[in-house]
Amino acid sequence: MTVLTTERLVLRDWTDEPADLARLFDIYSRPEVTRWLGAPGLPLTAPAQAAGRLAMWRERHAGHGGRYGTWAIEVRDTGVVAGTVLLKPLPGRDEGVPTEDIEVGWHLHPDSWGHGYATEAARAVATRELAAGTREVYAVVAPGNEASMAVARRLGMTHVGRRSDWYGGESLETFVLTAAGA
Repeated sequence: MTVLTTERLVLRDWTDEPADLARLFDIYSRPEVTRWLGAPGLPLTAPAQAAGRLAMWRERHAGHGGRYGTWAIEVRDTGVVAGTVLLKPLPGRDEGVPTEDIEVGWHLHPDSWGHGYATEAARAVATRELAAGTREVYAVVAPGNEASMAVARRLGMTHVGRRSDWYGGESLETFVLTAAGA
């Protein structure tokens, strides 16, 4: 299902089709991608784990009615999945309970770096969320991940320093995009 479209991209649900699962594995098995994520179970080490990752995302977002999700970024001209964009409530310090703070994030395959896809996809989902009435959207970035910090800045996000409010208290570079007039 298509969630949003931009000039160059289709943001859509990841599917359990073989091509999607193969690309998901290709992205999330790469140390150059997963080193910044700090997520349990990454990097993936076997192709069959891609289906488990997809099932986890579906379960996480099942009650969100499509407002939040972990979506594939597909390049319109080629049909290639460049990576993932996500929009979701940030997990709190205990990680089991989501907060009211909303996160935008992106994970791209190295063959799709440097094309502006992360910025374009993240801008689309963040803009939609702010238009829905959310006052602030956050990006949290592992210290040292200069490329993701550059994306946050291109989105017009303000760096507010390191915060440890989320993800079990991990200290993360925090950026915020505030709704106009908020």
